[in-house]
Amino acid sequence: MTRLSTTAAMAAAAFAFIAVASPAAAQNAGLTANSGEITLNAGFTPDPYRVSLVSGGSIDGGALPGACVGMISDAPDFEVTYSGGSLPLTFRTQSSGDTTLIINGPDGNWYCDDDSGGGVNARVTFRNARAGTYDIWVGAIGGSAATTLLISELP
Repeated sequence: MTRLSTTAAMAAAAFAFIAVASPAAAQNAGLTANSGEITLNAGFTPDPYRVSLVSGGSIDGGALPGACVGMISDAPDFEVTYSGGSLPLTFRTQSSGDTTLIINGPDGNWYCDDDSGGGVNARVTFRNARAGTYDIWVGAIGGSAATTLLISELP
């Protein structure tokens, strides 16, 4: 083997080790959101902002850090770029199916909920909502369902 091919082989082996050693993610925030995206400034109207989508997917959200549950898609369902402000920012679901929320916040942390929105609906509130991008997955437990994602600054 030549020095160049030995170096290339060592680099390929190191890359393969890194790829295997890295934890698998059950999401890909870099993909285009399934149901679109919006930029919202503090004080946005209408409030709540409504998005119609279908919950669920083929990936187990339980593979993410924290207490996430529900089946989700690879790409986020919706993406919100928020300017930030003094009001809380709440994401909640409205559905006849059992939905969950999995949100990757602008701080890079994961926020998850199942049923805090009443009944089978989910809710995540950011009390001091940071400016930045919120990637949102609407998960499903027991099958996908037509769902409305509501985004609000109202209590």
